[in-house]
Amino acid sequence: MRLNTASQAISFLRELETKSGLFYESLAQKHSGEESLFLGFVKENKKNILNIERTYFGVITDALEGCFAFDIDPSLYEIGGDISEGDYAAGVAAALEMETKILRFYVDAAEQSRCLMADVPRVMDRIAKARGERLKKLQAMSDTVKSGR
Repeated sequence: MRLNTASQAISFLRELETKSGLFYESLAQKHSGEESLFLGFVKENKKNILNIERTYFGVITDALEGCFAFDIDPSLYEIGGDISEGDYAAGVAAALEMETKILRFYVDAAEQSRCLMADVPRVMDRIAKARGERLKKLQAMSDTVKSGR
C-alpha cells in the first residue's frame, strides 16, 4: 500500500523513528562505550516524533487531509526487524543503512508535500539535516572500525 495522505506519512515516520530508537537502545546496551551517543539518538528520535506531530496537528485541516500530498512506496524505506545482531561493526553498518533510508524518507516526503503544506516539510527538512549529521557520525565510526583503530 502506498502512502498518499499526510496522516499516513506521519504514521510511517513515527514507525521509523520508534523502530530506529529501539535499535539504538539495543546498541547502547550491547556497546557501553558508545552508550551516551546511542541513547542521545533515541532521545532525538522521540523529539523528532513530537516535532512532526505537533507541527502536523497544528496546521492540518480536514480539507487538506482530504487531498493527496504524497505518493510514497513505504517498502523503499522500511527498516528490518532485529538488526542489532552481530558485533559492533555489524551494528554500525546496520545503523548506516537504516539512517540512509530514514533520511531519504524525510527528504522525499518533504519534497512531495512542499506545494501543499509549508510547516510540515520545513520540519522534515530540519530533521533531515540533523539526520545527515547523525549519518556523518556513524560513517566516522564505521571508518574507524574498518581501519582497525
